[in-house]
Amino acid sequence: MRESLAAFRRFWPLTRGDRRWLLVVVACVVVAALAETAAILLFSELTDTALQAGSLSAFWGPAGAWLGVAVAGAVVGYLGNSLATWTAERFVLRLRAGVFRHVQGLPPHFFQKHRRGDLVERLTGDVEAIEQMVVSGVVGAVSAAFSAVFYACAAFWLRWDLALATFVLAPLFLIAARRFSGRIRAASRDERVADGAITSVVEEALGNVVLTQAYNRGAAEEARLDREARAWMRASVRGARLSEMYEQFVEVVETLCVLAVIGLGVWEISAGRMTLGQLLAFAAFVGYLYPPVRSLGQLGLTLTAATAGADRIGEILDAEPAVTDPVSPVRPWPVRGRISLHGVSFRYPDAPRAALREVSFAVNPGELVLVTGPSGAGKSTLAGLLTRFYDPGAGALHLDGVPLDAVPLEFLRENVTLLPQETLILRGTVRENIACGRPGASAAEIERAARAAAAHDFVTALPDGYDTLIAPGTAALSGGQLQRIAIARAMLRTAPVLVLDEPTAGLDAVAARQVVQPLRRLAAGRTTVMITHDLSLAPDADRILVVDGGRLVEEGTHTQLLARGGTYARLAAPLPAAVAETRSPVDGAAAAVAETRSPAGGAPETVRDKTLLLRPRPPQAAAPRRL
Repeated sequence: MRESLAAFRRFWPLTRGDRRWLLVVVACVVVAALAETAAILLFSELTDTALQAGSLSAFWGPAGAWLGVAVAGAVVGYLGNSLATWTAERFVLRLRAGVFRHVQGLPPHFFQKHRRGDLVERLTGDVEAIEQMVVSGVVGAVSAAFSAVFYACAAFWLRWDLALATFVLAPLFLIAARRFSGRIRAASRDERVADGAITSVVEEALGNVVLTQAYNRGAAEEARLDREARAWMRASVRGARLSEMYEQFVEVVETLCVLAVIGLGVWEISAGRMTLGQLLAFAAFVGYLYPPVRSLGQLGLTLTAATAGADRIGEILDAEPAVTDPVSPVRPWPVRGRISLHGVSFRYPDAPRAALREVSFAVNPGELVLVTGPSGAGKSTLAGLLTRFYDPGAGALHLDGVPLDAVPLEFLRENVTLLPQETLILRGTVRENIACGRPGASAAEIERAARAAAAHDFVTALPDGYDTLIAPGTAALSGGQLQRIAIARAMLRTAPVLVLDEPTAGLDAVAARQVVQPLRRLAAGRTTVMITHDLSLAPDADRILVVDGGRLVEEGTHTQLLARGGTYARLAAPLPAAVAETRSPVDGAAAAVAETRSPAGGAPETVRDKTLLLRPRPPQAAAPRRL
């Protein structure tokens, strides 16, 4: 019970703004309970004055009053229940939005530790369980308490001695609820965990259906689902059995109470101390009394079950964001794009070793710097630090000399565009996917970005053009085409700093050729940090940084690093000689002759091996800056 009260106190503040409506609901509940009490007393009068006497004239008065009370109670009950539902749904809306807002600010490693399907279940079923505890539970408790008080008072008013005799069994309801609550809470938590596991299995299986089919994993996925479904079934059946056991116990106690009332009533009538109308009214009050008392006991069970959902939501809300907005942020300024790192070290939570150790370098405005190194060297960690998904454990990062942790997150991410390793596509139209780079962009601006990304031609060839619906993993577009949509999104943002995290990862040679020219246009005029293991892109970089074991071990141009014969030279060793050496202007002219249009209708691209994509062009006075 202590945990339930703590959960209630935690989420009760979310009712702020609706508490006046809850007071109106409570008032309706009180009026409805009074109406039911009055109706029972009018029934007693009708029985004694009209039914026993057989007088039709005595019927109309109590009957009219009873009808009036019933109509008033119905109207008030309808208004109260409708308002209670509206208030409850507003609470759910507010709670779900708050949890979702918090989840969106959590660091990437949080989502690696929690299955996506389980998080979905928490944002749906667990949120509704908390509403049952905080809003519906409060309304139900108030309704049950007032009803029980009114019916008990009316029963005492009719015959206090009989009331005492029959109310002696009432505490059994609360005792039974207390005995069952702990076991029902455990079963409810197991059921909710299993619910999340089932959602996760289904979501993962559908998201990896190609893998499932290609590796004949259908039976294995069915076994996974069966295992989680059986766990859910066991928890669900256990919870249902406990609830049903409680219900049946209560039914037996209620039957005992009603039989006791009837027996005592017959004895009192035979002695002339009670009329038939009084007995019926007394029996009605007792019959109406026990359901509210039982509801109070059941409310304890509901509260206990909801606590399991509150614990799971609390686990999300207790997770701390890796970064927050500064308390005293700097004022916005026209960003030039100089970024610098000074002795930066970083370790992921629960990681056995640091991902970066004392890394220092600077990138000047308009400069293209390529960051490379072996797998696991810490390259992609730099992308997370530059866009401030994380703050370093030691050292500092600066943008135009301003510490990143002093820059408002929204302003920082408006001026530092990330093109992540995974091509991120939203479920929506092509237009909506590009426009999310800058909400509010006009159709002309979206089309201009698509043209610059060499995406316009294949987009207009789609059945509905820019209004064609696409989704993650869509088969309607190739990987290169989806990447060009992502590049168009980044172009639309027009940020002065660009961070490219493995821009050609997962693309074959043809797809990589299709994105090279758009990437060149994207990087033109921007401060660009390109994190990649694809060293065919290296000759075009102004500088190359080599990271190994979390440390910056080498820095220089492509030619300089090859001459040193160090880590970079070993990484570049598998490359063809045409790429691993500095190339002459003649090579650039030959590559230009070999250019043709891509099959997808994009910009001119070199139809050669992926390693020959970025041959330098002959030096020209007005040559555009290359990627």
